[in-house]
Amino acid sequence: MLPITAVESINLAVDHTKQQLFKPFRIGQWTRLAIVGLLAGELGSNGCNRSNFRSPIHPGTVPHPHFPGFPGVNPFMLALAVTAIVVAAFAIGIIFMYISSMMRFVLFDSIILKECHIRWSWARRLGPGWGYFVWKLFYLFLTLAVLIVLVGIPAAFILASGWFRDPRAHLPVFVLGGIIIFLGLLVFFVATAFILVLTKDFVIPQMALENVSAFEGWRRLWPMLKAEKGAYAAYVGLKIVLAIGAAIAIGIATVCLGLILAVPTVALSLLAILTGKAAGLTWNPHTIALAVLVGAVVFAVFLYLVSLIAVPAIVFFPAYSLYFFAGRYPRLSAALYAVPPQPQISPTAVPPFEPPPLPSTPSPIG
Repeated sequence: MLPITAVESINLAVDHTKQQLFKPFRIGQWTRLAIVGLLAGELGSNGCNRSNFRSPIHPGTVPHPHFPGFPGVNPFMLALAVTAIVVAAFAIGIIFMYISSMMRFVLFDSIILKECHIRWSWARRLGPGWGYFVWKLFYLFLTLAVLIVLVGIPAAFILASGWFRDPRAHLPVFVLGGIIIFLGLLVFFVATAFILVLTKDFVIPQMALENVSAFEGWRRLWPMLKAEKGAYAAYVGLKIVLAIGAAIAIGIATVCLGLILAVPTVALSLLAILTGKAAGLTWNPHTIALAVLVGAVVFAVFLYLVSLIAVPAIVFFPAYSLYFFAGRYPRLSAALYAVPPQPQISPTAVPPFEPPPLPSTPSPIG
């Protein structure tokens, strides 16, 4: 198959998405794909809400001398709790990184086969999944090292020089240094995202089909990138545009779904509260636990429905990358456009070669 452009890959990916999700429609497949896409990080969206909370100091209380605002806090216990939280968060992050690495190959198999079988793919992709996990760990530590160089060393130099004691006297240096660091971080984060996207789209297929390492996959990919700079640049640019459009569409659908669920949920909650007050119920551990349980169930249903909304995008974007890369990687093309196997004739079924019969020798005359 000849290489196709990024624009041509869109039509193939759309047709693939329609066939896999709607011909026929199976809610079980949608659910499994939603789980795989979420754990594989295919949506690529995450957020965090920050809130500044300060513990009030009541009159008559004496704050701890070493921890202002936290009266009566044992420093050892606080340090122990912080350490335990950090270690637990790190361990959970490593576990989810491994699961994400494995699910990336489960998603690859799901697109190739147009069927999602989590346990089957997980069992057959243990080697490549582990290799991808090790690569991501290496890349994480390399990223942290670069950040230390870009931010930590300048900050340490400024602190050692004592420039923060009189910032106005060094204002031009701060402004110029801030601009340089900002541009450096911008280039660094763009390069990081670029490497991660190309690894996910073009190195993972090599690891899955040939069981090579991520480093070997990049060694093979690099000449391809240099040979077709324009084609790959168009692919990345078009994918950014498509991702923005998909994010907007999913966001609008999520808001609409939230409003649809919020109206009856609020109405039923108010009715339950009023009915409970009329029946003489008060807030106690049992009613609070019941309210928390109901809220958790409603939130879980909301997350499930949102994940189903994102399933077309979860299928489309991997298909888009595979169809683009298939014309440049013969093994992927053979897997993606698999030809039904032809019947093979067993060698034992072929009759042995026999020379044609010779004409009979004529009898002598006379």
